[in-house]
Amino acid sequence: MENPFQTLREHVLGLEADFDKFYDKNNQAAGTRVRKGMQDLKDLAQKIRKEVQEAKNAADDAKVK
Repeated sequence: MENPFQTLREHVLGLEADFDKFYDKNNQAAGTRVRKGMQDLKDLAQKIRKEVQEAKNAADDAKVK
């Protein structure tokens, strides 16, 4: 799997143009894309949090044994 931080970074940078269009040019369709992108970002963040917690628990279990 790709580095989760890199994936997160690429996702945020991919939204930059739509943020500019929405906030600077009042493009309403770009606002819809921003909202969808932010929801995808939330889902990605949740997935990364879960992976980190699982890795942390696995490391703790390995220490105990």
